[in-house]
Formats: sequence, C-alpha cells, structure tokens
Amino acid sequence: MTENPQPGIALTRTFGARRERVFQAWTTPAHFAYWFGGELTVPVDRMSMDVRPGGAWSLVLLTPDGGEMPFSGAYREVAPPERLVLTLKDATAPEGAEGETVRVTLSELTGHHTEMTFRQEGGNLTAEQYRQAEAGWEGFFDRLTEMLARA
Repeated sequence: MTENPQPGIALTRTFGARRERVFQAWTTPAHFAYWFGGELTVPVDRMSMDVRPGGAWSLVLLTPDGGEMPFSGAYREVAPPERLVLTLKDATAPEGAEGETVRVTLSELTGHHTEMTFRQEGGNLTAEQYRQAEAGWEGFFDRLTEMLARA
C-alpha cells in the first residue's frame, strides 16, 4: 500500500447561502443533526454541542440495522462566521486519543454564496479509511447543500 504523504481530506464546496447560515449549520444542534451522517439519523437528544474553544461535542448516528456510531471531539477555535476548528474521533479511536483535526473556513462570495474549505487531518487513519471518510463527508455536504437550499 502506498502511503499518502499528506494524510487527510481536503474538500471545497460552494453553497447558495450566506456564511452566517453555513456557520450556524455547523454549530446549531438541530441543523448539524440534520446533515451530519447523510441519510443516517442523528437524534438531537443524543447530541451535545458546547460551541466555544475548549467546549466538547458528541453525537450518535443510528444505523439502519439498529446499531449506533458515536462521534465526539472538542472545539479548538470558534470564529463566527468564518472559521471553526474541532477534533473528531469515533469509537475506534484509542483511549485518550484526540482524534482527527477538522478545519472549516467560510469565505463570502458575491450573490449571497459561501465557499467552504474543509480539511480533516491527523494521520490517524489509513489511506483507505481516508478515502471512505472523504466519500462520507461528500454525502454529508450534499445533504447540507440541500438543507441550505430549502431555507
């Protein structure tokens, strides 16, 4: 297996919404629960978000077979409405591990559009796991695009 010299994920998306709305989609439990996980359910009562530097977040995705996939992390940087940095780990992360680092940068474009630059890195995943995670984020962002277009 060939190792990726810069392990991680880098994606850019443009949304037809102001960056304040995109930032709120990342930081409001009901909005985040709608799009995170794509088609999987995230019950709002099974998630918490303390959106401030040092604050923690967690949620549980419900799978169609009745299983659960917990995710958690901490906010490192919160700069509304332009930047969010947080850690991300799932149940497979070793005890005490900080997990991956997720960086979201929102740039306002003309015509009430926002460009989101997304980066996940940390080197904690294999190249195959990063490929799977990237496909997952693409699906999540498709759902985020749909949510932002409705309002």
